[in-house]
Amino acid sequence: MKYLWSTLVLLAVVAAATGVVCYRAGCDPAMHAAVTRGDAMEWLRADFHLTAAQFAAIRQLHDAYAGTCEEHCRLIQEATKLRDSLAAAHGTDPVAAAAAERKLQELRGTCEHAIAAHVRAVAALMSPDDGRRYLALVLPKIADFDHVAVPDLRLNARP
Repeated sequence: MKYLWSTLVLLAVVAAATGVVCYRAGCDPAMHAAVTRGDAMEWLRADFHLTAAQFAAIRQLHDAYAGTCEEHCRLIQEATKLRDSLAAAHGTDPVAAAAAERKLQELRGTCEHAIAAHVRAVAALMSPDDGRRYLALVLPKIADFDHVAVPDLRLNARP
């Protein structure tokens, strides 16, 4: 009992030091820096082990798709406003409200299909293992996208 507290403190210090050493040894500095800066393209490069050629090709794909993505989001936002205004108006024609909802769902489907194709094109530029991991990570998130704003590549949350 005489050395109980000293032993417990020593064990806690040793456990904390071991944890820090293991964390630092297992941490990829490039990925950690990319996440800290909120740079998703650099995160992509580090996490999916992209070569310079792969990274350049993926950046080119991303840049080429950005305008399409912006247009899809704009159309979805407009369709959402129309649907919501029809739903809020008293005496709205149910046929018009249903048509607005169908149009919104059609636009969402078009967008989700285009994003999925883009994501698959990006994955095709990666190594097979990294491409599969990328698809498993990204494809399930597509249906949950809210289209409130064009997605950006920041890893941190929007303000």
